[in-house]
Amino acid sequence: MRYEKGHKENTRQQITEVAAEQFRDQGVSAVGLAAIMADAGLTNGAFYTHFSSKNDLVRECVERTLDAQYESMARTIGQNDLETILRQYLSPSHRDDRGHGCPSAALLPEISRQSPETRHAYTVRFNAVVDLIARHLKGREPEDANHTARSIFALVVGSLQLARAVDDPALSDDILEGAIATVLKLARNPSATQ
Repeated sequence: MRYEKGHKENTRQQITEVAAEQFRDQGVSAVGLAAIMADAGLTNGAFYTHFSSKNDLVRECVERTLDAQYESMARTIGQNDLETILRQYLSPSHRDDRGHGCPSAALLPEISRQSPETRHAYTVRFNAVVDLIARHLKGREPEDANHTARSIFALVVGSLQLARAVDDPALSDDILEGAIATVLKLARNPSATQ
């Protein structure tokens, strides 16, 4: 059977999209290849036409989801103020939709246990996001801007993780609001990080 041009790449992308959603929603270790392939509408055997291993798929999912997140941030950061961006990221809707949300907030503990290639892919993209945030912090020396941007990233990702973990809805909302207030203070006050 002959497939039209681009079929293999489209199928690979379909597998990656399904896997990325499942990994973020359930965790890498909880998701098997059979479930990914079934949800992608493909047979298990088709997996190895596109990927050499689950580790290969995880790395590609990390790359694609973080690249998409970076592109979205780059577009959004120039059009909105910091508070608007924070309220989108630290929103109840983002908190409640792990499968389509931030890959860092969903996968950090598991990324630390992945292959060196996956961890390197994550590190490159983490540094790009930190650089993007740092470029938009006004009135700071480059080293201080990078330090503050890393702190902001850690604060928002960790706060989203905590807000997802607690079983008290009011506490969860308070964690999100507290993170927004703290990040705005950090971003507006260069002496707050010293």
